[in-house]
Amino acid sequence: MKELPPHLLFYDGVCAMCNGIVKAMLRVDQEQVFHFAPLQGETAELAREIHREFPTEIETLVYVRRGEVFLRSRAAALCMQQMPYPAKALSWFRFLPAWFTDFFYGIIARTRYRVFGKYDHCPLPPAEVRSRFLP
Repeated sequence: MKELPPHLLFYDGVCAMCNGIVKAMLRVDQEQVFHFAPLQGETAELAREIHREFPTEIETLVYVRRGEVFLRSRAAALCMQQMPYPAKALSWFRFLPAWFTDFFYGIIARTRYRVFGKYDHCPLPPAEVRSRFLP
């Protein structure tokens, strides 16, 4: 694969909270806009080669939308913009300053394993949605 899908969300594949958010997005994303990939995978390595600004750290949510890279709270808000209501209402956070929303994002990112837990390895997605996941 040399090209990334137009709406690709990279998440921490071993984070229980992150996996829960992806499962929730799969339920809401009826139009199947998003593809998903773990930050620990081959697709993330490819994205790092393609996009200089793609982070190496695992605690950062990354949304690649039509070749543009968004990080942390901005990534989350822009993902929600693609969802139907009521989830779409969360996209309004994109109008707040990034330094403000990233502050709270950072608190969650630093405590997510303690609060929500961590898997030993990336869980395999259910068969009916596996085509939307990249390695």
